[in-house]
Amino acid sequence: MPNLGLVFFPAFDWMLSPTHPERQERLLYTRDQLMEEGIFDLPQIREYRPRMASISDLERVHIGVPCISELITPAHLVSAGGCLTAADAVMKGEVKRAFALVRPPGHHAMRVVQGIRGFCTINIEAIMVEYLRAKYGVKKIAIVDTDVHHGDGSQDIFYHDPDTLYISFHQDGRTLYPGTGFPNEAGSPAALGMNINLPLLPGTGDEGIHRLFDGLIRPILDEFQPEIIVNSAGQDNHFSDPLASMSVTAQGYASLADKLKADIAVLEGGYSVEAALPYVNTGIILAMAGLDYSQVVEPDQSALRPQGFECNQRVDQLINQVGQLWNNREKLRTQALNKCGNRWQRDKSIYYDEEGIRETQRETAYYCNNCRGYLIIETSATNTRFGNQSAYVVILHKDTCSFCRKEALEQAARAKKSGRWDYVLIQDKAKSAVDNL
Repeated sequence: MPNLGLVFFPAFDWMLSPTHPERQERLLYTRDQLMEEGIFDLPQIREYRPRMASISDLERVHIGVPCISELITPAHLVSAGGCLTAADAVMKGEVKRAFALVRPPGHHAMRVVQGIRGFCTINIEAIMVEYLRAKYGVKKIAIVDTDVHHGDGSQDIFYHDPDTLYISFHQDGRTLYPGTGFPNEAGSPAALGMNINLPLLPGTGDEGIHRLFDGLIRPILDEFQPEIIVNSAGQDNHFSDPLASMSVTAQGYASLADKLKADIAVLEGGYSVEAALPYVNTGIILAMAGLDYSQVVEPDQSALRPQGFECNQRVDQLINQVGQLWNNREKLRTQALNKCGNRWQRDKSIYYDEEGIRETQRETAYYCNNCRGYLIIETSATNTRFGNQSAYVVILHKDTCSFCRKEALEQAARAKKSGRWDYVLIQDKAKSAVDNL
């Protein structure tokens, strides 16, 4: 059995603009490098062609306003489908691990979708996670997000899910888009402690991220014991990336992949198209395949800055602070649930930087002693492709009991009768479908 399956999809027909940093060359230079190194000729590597995901695959995760099919292109279905192809290859035992090098990326896409934000429209990792659950019955999943930008979309989608451990280390949101990803964003009361944010100082390099991994991330993963580990494999922590200010090298990334031993990796960001991506991707691929990566070095390290002492100080602070949160999560969860009773609410303001859309949300989680309850999202957005629009969204979990289901649908009917909302949408995870009431 090959050690690693590779799925490539450069999306030749999809771009935000011809000169945008998220463009097809991100993968083409990598593929040229792999061909030159003879990677595809190795018996440990097997390449797969991506397939298209279905709308129902997307609707296990997303509620599009007015509907998800009107917000995507075929490239999005192939990008998500490439992740599902990778998941199938691993779960069927055809390969030990898999790496989906696909675009468009996804980790800034939230549960409700109004357009493109952070280069993302749909969350391809989240779609894959819910596919693994629907098709293979996987329950406990860990996502380790190594992108320099906080994966606010992945956080949003799994914020209420006690079976998904989401860990993100990233450049501090006070210095970089999207401005989120702090330790106090730890999950809603029912999943408190399962959302772990580790904001690092600009300039953090190989030493800092490995100190953080060894001192905190690895012990948390070992205790959680996930059935599957997914690496949201952003590569823009690299010292040459034009959109960030970190100091990680190709060796740093490769050795991290070696330690993490993710079952499935999915490409996210990384915009140093020639100077970094071919080498970082090569290093990660060799590490995931169990091959020697020690000779993978960028041809030009003149821009590499030494990591400052204060970066390790921040790492040690995070190990202590977040470690305490993790160790006390059950107690904190019980306290939070007792305090909020059967309902918890938060308000969000979301900006779609690619389209100038401004969205406000009120999200309410309804808790139940017999099931996971249900969610209601009240959302209004301005300047969308369809003008200003509002929606009342009901989310029914797979295990939502008959009492909660009846209560949620009654709330949806009242919202429809009020005439206040442009759309009343019901996402039924048991059916992998979103219906417009």
